[in-house]
Amino acid sequence: MTDVHAEAVRRAHAEPLKFAYWVPNVSGGLVVSKVEQRTDWSYDYNKTLARLAEDNGFEYALSQVRYIASYGAAYQHESTSFSLALALATERLKVIAAVHPGLWQPGVLAKWLTTADHLTGGRIATNVVSGWFKDEFTKLGEPWLEHGERYRRSEEFIRYLREIWTSEHAELRGDFYRLHDFDLKPKPLDLPGRPHPEIFQGGNSTAARGQAGRVSDWYFANGNTPEGIAEQVRDVSEVAHVHGRTVKFGVNGFLVARDTEAEARDVLREIVDKADREAVEGFGEAVKQAGRSTGDGKGMWQDSEFADLVQYNDGFRTGLVGTPEQVAERILTYKRQGANLLLLGFLHYHEDVQYFGERILPLVRELEAAELERVG
Repeated sequence: MTDVHAEAVRRAHAEPLKFAYWVPNVSGGLVVSKVEQRTDWSYDYNKTLARLAEDNGFEYALSQVRYIASYGAAYQHESTSFSLALALATERLKVIAAVHPGLWQPGVLAKWLTTADHLTGGRIATNVVSGWFKDEFTKLGEPWLEHGERYRRSEEFIRYLREIWTSEHAELRGDFYRLHDFDLKPKPLDLPGRPHPEIFQGGNSTAARGQAGRVSDWYFANGNTPEGIAEQVRDVSEVAHVHGRTVKFGVNGFLVARDTEAEARDVLREIVDKADREAVEGFGEAVKQAGRSTGDGKGMWQDSEFADLVQYNDGFRTGLVGTPEQVAERILTYKRQGANLLLLGFLHYHEDVQYFGERILPLVRELEAAELERVG
């Protein structure tokens, strides 16, 4: 472990682990499977879920961004409006709206986020998604950039947001975006720990890791082994260190907890056995170009197997399957690698979120307290 990675782990160790959940604002739930799912994409279902989540230990909710049908998600609610609606329906939950550079003008988004920030008392954030789904761009008449260019555009997009939020005479001369002596009023709320809405991003590639280290507040990693997450935390932290910054880390996971390990394993087996094979294979073909198009072969889903792709952000690979005790121990394993947050998906959201709050979260907090006492 490098000194920089060790410092990231130390920072993660110093605070309680945070939890976020994927908002099911697209149809089909969080798995590409024909298994029964008591999860719904409607606003009424999601409003109840958001209130359940904030009462069961969740601090963040991430609304997905989809513009057209893909991998079995035939219907989609738009992420920014849905996020604001959920934030206004709750009291403490912070909602992260995913957006695509290329489909948003960053100054317009900066204004929208600022207004939402004031309306929610500072409970809005954004996840800047560079994009993997070519049809979303081309069918809307927008150009589709190659992998490296998409990340260059995203980095400029984030720099634009920061500049317009923090400067009274905002200036930016980029290849994709420009600002000329612009003064946004009002500015976002200046709250302890965050001078403006938090900026999240994902991506596994070298380009994504470099971008996170240079400009993002949070880096979301797809599901992975503890060793794989440790590598990403190290890479991003080393770039951030060079630029005098720190970055926080979120890890995607699909959680299946039941009273016995056998029950949990049976649920996971049924999800995979009943996978929508045509949709999963179509998704796999669409996304694996992300890894193939990078110079070094690193990228989202590059080494994902069929079963991994049934949960479309490799959530099964994180291994959060078993009894509450087993899942809590596994969660702590990721915190020891530098994770500050776990981003979770579930099969039956209402029931599983409540089970998490009642049966798993107390065990996580007990393990954290014991570890803090042990190492000081």
